[in-house]
Amino acid sequence: MSSRSPRRSSGDPARDRREPPGEVSAIFDGMLRHARELLAVRSPLDAELIVSEILGSWWGHRMPGGDVEEVIGEALIGHAARAGTPAALALLTGIANLGTRRQEALAEQAALELMERGVARPGWAEHVGMVTPGQCYVSRDVYGDQESVVCTFTYGGADRHALVVLVDRNKAEPVPSAPARSGRPPAPGMVRDAWVSSRVDELLEHCRRESRENPLMRFEEVDPRDTRALLQRALERTDAVDDPPVNESFGSYHAFVRSRVRALPPGGGVPAPAVHGHDRRATLAARFLASDEAEELSDRSAASRCVDRIIDYGCAHDFGRPLRVSPLKAEMFLLDWLPRKVLLSRAEQEAVPHVLAAWVRWAGKRTGLPEEGVRATLDAVWDATAKFAESYRDPSAFGLDREIVDRLLPDGDLEALPRRAFTLPFLSGTHRLPGRHGKHGRVDLTKLDPADPGDRRILLEFEHPGADEAHLDAHERLAGRLWDGDPPQLWETAQALLDVGYERHEVLHKLIDVLERHGHDPQGLRDALRVLRHEPPPE
Repeated sequence: MSSRSPRRSSGDPARDRREPPGEVSAIFDGMLRHARELLAVRSPLDAELIVSEILGSWWGHRMPGGDVEEVIGEALIGHAARAGTPAALALLTGIANLGTRRQEALAEQAALELMERGVARPGWAEHVGMVTPGQCYVSRDVYGDQESVVCTFTYGGADRHALVVLVDRNKAEPVPSAPARSGRPPAPGMVRDAWVSSRVDELLEHCRRESRENPLMRFEEVDPRDTRALLQRALERTDAVDDPPVNESFGSYHAFVRSRVRALPPGGGVPAPAVHGHDRRATLAARFLASDEAEELSDRSAASRCVDRIIDYGCAHDFGRPLRVSPLKAEMFLLDWLPRKVLLSRAEQEAVPHVLAAWVRWAGKRTGLPEEGVRATLDAVWDATAKFAESYRDPSAFGLDREIVDRLLPDGDLEALPRRAFTLPFLSGTHRLPGRHGKHGRVDLTKLDPADPGDRRILLEFEHPGADEAHLDAHERLAGRLWDGDPPQLWETAQALLDVGYERHEVLHKLIDVLERHGHDPQGLRDALRVLRHEPPPE
């Protein structure tokens, strides 16, 4: 799409009649040509899928300073209202049922105006959106990695169809939710894909047969109210991600999924993540270390620290489920989270695959995981062990002094090392300041704690001799944000600017400028950083 934005809608179609810029108008004309297909279909289901595809053409895009659904979607409604053709009315009728709440109201008003002017409605218009929900089901693996949620619908008893939504529960962080009750589907993750089938009976029979023949699969009916809560939360997570890892066709179904989720009955909930405080985690670790499965672990001290990491990962990154084990979770823990997030000692690096294997056997027994599932997970652990040794990069292997690393990573967050070394490069030895070698007046810089804001101020004064207080204050605010990784886009933007050739101090001042203008507006800051990431290379 063009970088020029259509005018923001006023909320009154009568005031939104002015033509958008020419190139945007051409895009909307293309959408109206696509909407002519709506005049040829008879099924309300086919019509809704076409409208969802049109609405999905901008799904996932971000627009600095505005909501893309409001800026683009509402401008399309105004454009269709001005066009006044039967195809435009058909599109408005579809948006009145599949759009955002605001789009629905605007599209309905515009459609009524066209109907009053005598524009003909398509035959399916009286049925579109008038769906009745039926049964809901979940097909899931025994590991709890992902599930296919199947929701059935009809149009007043006719045109039965099923919406299938793939939810990946390895792709999102837990959030507080309502208390659990028996029979509810598991906590939501992130929507990865969706599709529609009119062959409902064949689809359900396939799922039932798979669960009968595969001991690692389960298929069961679930309460439609809880299904709505599950899908609504998972869809919100997907929508909140800048670049969600969805199937390339998902955007075409997004509006349809949103509409069908709304059609499900309200009043349900999703299970709350298990609460695992420090004492509960310590008890869980102690029980494991006293088990038969942990008996052969030779280095008990390293094993204790490793099992703490396993439990922390399950609590913080797997919806409070440290006992859940699966091949995928084991691979993500060993090959993604540990190498990226955790500073391990040499003994811990050697011990962690063996501790994880023992944990799989112990936790699998406690959760009733089928023996086939335990074996498959153990195979994944051993397959990943050699790769872990290659993936895990101990900073000391690259010549960084362990004492410096410990000062930069008091929280053990290995992922923070590059951005903190960028923030205070002379501390890590990656940047030298001429004529200054670790002393600032009578202060020994090697004794300062960079995690302490007061000490960090002294370190910044050392880097910027003679700078005024306002300049140091700006650098201090940026350094604190980079140290904490708040927001993550700040460091991502710094890397992007470094990659195209900007010097470190130029990058710092560009970030300071954005932070000064948008530091109190989280969404505005993220949008501005997204724009800055595309800054052209310096001349």
